[in-house]
Amino acid sequence: MLRALIRLDDVHKEFLGTPVLQGVSLTVPAQCIYALIGPGAAGKSVLLKVVAGLLRPERGKVFVNDAELTSMRELELAEARKSIGMLFQNYALFDKNVYENIAFPLRRLYDLPEEEIRERVAERLARVALPGTEERIPQSMSGGQKKRIGVARATIAKPEVILYDEPTAGLDPVTSQKIYDLVQEEQRATKATVMVISSDVSGVLTIADRVGMLHQGRLVFDGTAEEAKTSTIPEVNQFVHGLTEGPL
Repeated sequence: MLRALIRLDDVHKEFLGTPVLQGVSLTVPAQCIYALIGPGAAGKSVLLKVVAGLLRPERGKVFVNDAELTSMRELELAEARKSIGMLFQNYALFDKNVYENIAFPLRRLYDLPEEEIRERVAERLARVALPGTEERIPQSMSGGQKKRIGVARATIAKPEVILYDEPTAGLDPVTSQKIYDLVQEEQRATKATVMVISSDVSGVLTIADRVGMLHQGRLVFDGTAEEAKTSTIPEVNQFVHGLTEGPL
């Protein structure tokens, strides 16, 4: 049995007194693609940022790779984040060329010769089907291309954990599936542990090993993709199958 690489124990998070995460406990096994689904404002992006160590919960514990992030000081947390790659929903790309965007994690984490950085950036760009685009400015590229650049940047340092925040938001169905396929191919090639949050249920279920569903800040389901499709929990059944009966 694979060990747990990500674990949340009774995590609570609030903003200005409003609860966002309410006692969330979940486990993501090593080398697993874990899809976190749920309606808007369910707390998915907040949970991902808690796992990344970008937000601290008011209560509960977060473990990544056996290290408890919630008990760490800032310098320790910065060191722990070296093993985590993240694709942000809004791209979070710098106003620099593609090369500098993808090279950023390597420059931040390691002291590498420029020749090695160039080789690794070129390899990543080829991997995401954007070879030869090093000098282009991301702002002039399509949404799908920006997502691919984001995937290249999130994976270039070969992190053990990769977090994807709505990787297909704003993309057409064909491009969305290509991004999901890329996420799965990368995970299978590197054996990384992946959490991907998405409102696109039909797409993300094509790649997920396990699925969790957040509803009003609580984890209402945790199981396999097939179990999610056949769940009789009303909130899960409605969301997975796109039903509209009753309020979510």
